[in-house]
Amino acid sequence: MIKKSVVMMSVVLLMLAGCAPYGHGPREQQGTFIGGASGALLGAQVGSGKGRLVAVAIGTLAGALLGQDVGRTLDKADQMAMQQNAQYSLEHAPTNTSTAWRNPDTGNSGELMPVETYRSKSGEYCREYRQKVRIGGEIQQAYGTACRQPDGSWKIIR
Repeated sequence: MIKKSVVMMSVVLLMLAGCAPYGHGPREQQGTFIGGASGALLGAQVGSGKGRLVAVAIGTLAGALLGQDVGRTLDKADQMAMQQNAQYSLEHAPTNTSTAWRNPDTGNSGELMPVETYRSKSGEYCREYRQKVRIGGEIQQAYGTACRQPDGSWKIIR
């Protein structure tokens, strides 16, 4: 079933890449692929049985469209501020406490709030989190999980 999910995700991402208007920048393409992969993973978690493949396809499409929009509008400074905030928040912020970032040049901002901390079966410390990103006054929200790596950094796993 996992192979079918991966194949479906790849097909949908290739279709989206082929349909993308000429002139999409690398941020949009990267956002599309990251969003699509994240959406596929979420769809695989939500769906079950025969509906799982449909959930993966829907998650891939929705994630790709959201990721493309975020990628289009966040510049490198925005992305760096968001990543630095995420690393800080996941390492230091108490559960249910938000940390924020803001780029005064673009006006884009966001916040991340860890909502649960636990140890995985393999012994890694993991945190579920909620994230909001404000781009041009519009708020995009996401929910995910990150686990602490041996080097001390946090890696998003879904």
